[in-house]
Amino acid sequence: MILFVHLKNFLVFGGEATLSLEAEGSIKKFYSNVAAPGGRSVLKSCCVYGGNNVGKTCILRAIAALKAVLSDVDCDMPVNIFSGDTKCTLGAAFTLVDEAYYYEFTYDAALSSGRERGFVAERLCRYGKESGESKVIFVRDVDEGRYFFEGDDELGNLLSLVSCSNIAVYTINCQKYPALAKCKDILTNFASSIEVVDMNNIPIDKTISVLKIDSALRERTVELIKLADLDIDDYVYSPETLPSPVSAQERVLTLGSGAEELGRLTSVHRGRAVRSLTFDSTGTKKMVAIASYIIEALSLGKILVVDEMDSSLHFKLTRAIVSLFNNELNLSAQLIFTVHDVTLLDCRRLFRRDQIWFAEKDDGSVTLQRLSDIAANGGDNDIMDRYRSGELGALPEPDLVAVLLGREEDEDGGEE
Repeated sequence: MILFVHLKNFLVFGGEATLSLEAEGSIKKFYSNVAAPGGRSVLKSCCVYGGNNVGKTCILRAIAALKAVLSDVDCDMPVNIFSGDTKCTLGAAFTLVDEAYYYEFTYDAALSSGRERGFVAERLCRYGKESGESKVIFVRDVDEGRYFFEGDDELGNLLSLVSCSNIAVYTINCQKYPALAKCKDILTNFASSIEVVDMNNIPIDKTISVLKIDSALRERTVELIKLADLDIDDYVYSPETLPSPVSAQERVLTLGSGAEELGRLTSVHRGRAVRSLTFDSTGTKKMVAIASYIIEALSLGKILVVDEMDSSLHFKLTRAIVSLFNNELNLSAQLIFTVHDVTLLDCRRLFRRDQIWFAEKDDGSVTLQRLSDIAANGGDNDIMDRYRSGELGALPEPDLVAVLLGREEDEDGGEE
């Protein structure tokens, strides 16, 4: 599970920002929303609110970039274009079984002093329970000339010789160094536990794969799909179904499997089988695509990261998904998502105050704040109204009347 994510000079964040999922001990509410891996108190879900282009998606892109780097997958590492700094830093503290670790890297996006651009610093630490204390396992810092590997001077010296084109576990032969191989296992296991999904571009392949296999995972996935449309009796992959052409208007999902595979997705309505792509609504199709990710995360204890989770879904469906992760039966799965739906600002029945975050842009700088820090006063009954009124910030204030009046003035001026 993720304890916190840290980013610096990444995309819209010119400074530093931290998204924490460590539960605040002062909040004595909804204990079912908190897991306890290794004796730590970790939130099972958190959501990020804010206006457009204030950094909500950038936080999720940081998690996706961490996953890609730790999985040895090429990805963009965009630094903030206004800061003048060519380096960005991404890091995360996370639990793995009963242990906790912190890993971060710094990426230099520009050539300087004749050195190749790339990963110029990284470190892996054991993350303690008390006050975030940490014990360094290894450090590689090109700028400061610092190289260290716990209990192995040879590896420490070797770190000073490796290329900056990738992180250490992918530039040194880990088979020759068991201690580094263990570090690689820690980092790759963490990366493999993360799934990142954009609700406006969901790969359907995972659901197709699940539907092809007769298993408990398939049954649970279908039950979740049926929640999206009470008229659906069943949802199946039918190899015998002849595929039909898919028009551009129907391409609301990522067609990694191609139109032929998608044409075999069949929903059964009141006993009648129909092609899902041509019959079901956009919201139902999105639920079909994301259902397998949700069930897999809950079944295997994975971290599901979703951008704009309320896109095309009824608010009750969104609440149901959140409730599945907050449920006391869920011991280790985690949900991190961005959202605009204010009905989820429910601290009476759904969330603790430390599970809700707000991203806000002020004079070009972006801040990230937790509800428990900015709304210490007041009860849990009026959070939605306080956000709507602008008291909690992170709210756009479009002056539509001024826009319309300005347009009328322009038109009048043109006629004159």
